[in-house]
Amino acid sequence: MRLALLTTIVLIAFALNSILNRMAVGNGEIDAIAFAVIRALAGAIMLAVLVLARRRVLPLFRSARLVGAGSLTLYLVGFSIAYVQIDAGLGALLLFGGVQVTMFAGSVIGGERPPARRWTGAALALAGLAWLSWPTGSAAVPLVAVVAMLLAAVGWGIYSLAGRGATDPMAETGANFAWSVPPLLLVSLLRPAQIDGITATSTGIALAVVAGALTSGLGYALWYTVLPKLGATRSALLQLTVPIIAMAMGAVLLGEGVTGRMIGAALLTLGGVAYGLGAFQRRTGSSGS
Repeated sequence: MRLALLTTIVLIAFALNSILNRMAVGNGEIDAIAFAVIRALAGAIMLAVLVLARRRVLPLFRSARLVGAGSLTLYLVGFSIAYVQIDAGLGALLLFGGVQVTMFAGSVIGGERPPARRWTGAALALAGLAWLSWPTGSAAVPLVAVVAMLLAAVGWGIYSLAGRGATDPMAETGANFAWSVPPLLLVSLLRPAQIDGITATSTGIALAVVAGALTSGLGYALWYTVLPKLGATRSALLQLTVPIIAMAMGAVLLGEGVTGRMIGAALLTLGGVAYGLGAFQRRTGSSGS
């Protein structure tokens, strides 16, 4: 029961990240790269304060940071570059589809043998996500943005796989965020001048701080807490619920409309996740991760 509750909180935090991003970047309150820089910095500061308050230190110079911080940075940079250049729905499909492939491949390479229903459930859930996310009209599909989003997916997949071995989730997440700040600052300095001339507002900065300190910093630390218990393919499958949760939050918090297509896609996605997790089968023994 505790694992289910913590996992639900994590998935809600991930969905809130999407909502905050849309409120800040989508509404022109701040540009995507600046949002990412402030988000990473706020997450690093929040977690560093909490770690130091527990009389511990951030493991900044352990070899695991190469994977943890490197993959988190790849995700943040790739997502930020792609976000403003690609249709949001198609971007979500590329991101979550890429995460599934990365994490399922990582689990198999690591010696795990996911049951057949998990593969089937993932396929059904991805079909639902494709139905939900695929643009109805013409959509911009710039190659650079597609590659950036796929790299972001690989980065997040590796980051999640690395989290299965976390021994101090809060400290390790804080160290990962701290190392992600310099590359993001470098990207922000090297990027071309913004064509749309977006200037960061106090609202955009505040939303980035909330996203960094709470839904990202604490959310990612909690993600590293539950990952060792979930396993690779279960955690990958569960992440497919995030766009559905974000859709529901968008309707409630942002007043976004809900269509029959969205409801049908949500049911297919959630049904695929439930099937992949064994919700419709009798328990005859423990399942693989």
